[in-house]
Amino acid sequence: MLNEDMENIKQNFSIKDLETLSGIKAHTIRMWEKRYGVLQPQRTDTNIRTYGVNGLQKILNIAFLNENGYKISRISKMSEDEISELVQRITTSKSNTNRAVKSLKVAMMNFDQPLFLRTYDGLLQNLTFRDIYNQVFIPLLQEIGILWQAGTITPAHEQFISSLIKQKLFINIEMLQKEQPNKKDKVFVLFLPNEEIHDIGLFYANYEILLHGYKVIFLGQSLPMEDLDYLSKLFDNTVFVSYLTVKPENVEEYIHKFTNQICTSECCEYWLLGRKALELIDNKVKLPERVRAFRNINELTLNL
Repeated sequence: MLNEDMENIKQNFSIKDLETLSGIKAHTIRMWEKRYGVLQPQRTDTNIRTYGVNGLQKILNIAFLNENGYKISRISKMSEDEISELVQRITTSKSNTNRAVKSLKVAMMNFDQPLFLRTYDGLLQNLTFRDIYNQVFIPLLQEIGILWQAGTITPAHEQFISSLIKQKLFINIEMLQKEQPNKKDKVFVLFLPNEEIHDIGLFYANYEILLHGYKVIFLGQSLPMEDLDYLSKLFDNTVFVSYLTVKPENVEEYIHKFTNQICTSECCEYWLLGRKALELIDNKVKLPERVRAFRNINELTLNL
């Protein structure tokens, strides 16, 4: 399986890909190539530049150093090993969140787990996990979504970085789960509808609700609606929470079915997050009385 995944990793990149990933304008990259020889692109039969994985990794590292105050004239005199070592030293020192996002992009493209961990540990010196998630992980994930849709990165890149972020979520969730809930007015049941597998947002909702002192039953991804019937009758004041990214295709129909079959009690609510919840809000869809859609997790936490 690993060999199959590696075969599917994108191997060739356009100068537009490099611009999108590094933040360095294409004309600047061309100038650096001509004046400093920092990259040696291949050429297609129609004389279009293409870059391999090594070229992409190098421009990401160069962009990172340039943003940290190193002039291209100085960087161009360094070997690739010296550039990599300098990037590693900077990421272990205190850095702002914008630099951290770039560092994590480098880690993603290089499949570099140690760099991810060094960057994360550096952030922890000044920020809480909550700050890191909102100020670094969310902007990173939003950018990754755009890069994936544009074909600049592959599913392997997205899965690599998502798995590392989930590991940090698991650790912080587990610490909160050791404490007994101190609020008894609601019980939260978190799940994703059938065929919905994008669960990072739901994991973070789990963290926030636990942080606010509530009991959480986390059921995870791709859950058939009928499996929720038992839980709807088990507790008073149950709040079901879903993070809807791509499923269900017809959200309004799903909500209607959910409120008629599962969330039938006046003490039951259904809270929605994610891209499809945003569409409901933006389209001003009138929701049933006990169904609420939130723009983001911060808006949801204001209602805890």
